[in-house]
Amino acid sequence: MGVRPPSSGDDEEPESIEFGIAAVDARLKDADLSFPATKDDVRAELGHERIPYDVHGNDVALGEILSEVETRQFRSRQELLNELHEPFEEYRQNRSGGVFQQVRSMLPF
Repeated sequence: MGVRPPSSGDDEEPESIEFGIAAVDARLKDADLSFPATKDDVRAELGHERIPYDVHGNDVALGEILSEVETRQFRSRQELLNELHEPFEEYRQNRSGGVFQQVRSMLPF
């Protein structure tokens, strides 16, 4: 996932803000990790990396998100990203604040 930050009014094209699996993908491109890879391989290489999970820059260690994945071995980078998608979405939904989200969590329905 990634979004463009608000424009500052100049003519320069803003960079996108990567979070979730888009940020993981960027880290994987720079990592010394080949596939197939086990969950332990991924954790050893990138488990300590802090990955933004929302547009506000809140982050989480990849190892924490990886612990939510049941798959033990990933045949490809894409398979790993697919497996991480749902845990990142759940993490973002449960932890991304905002006034609306805080009020909604207090309501009984």
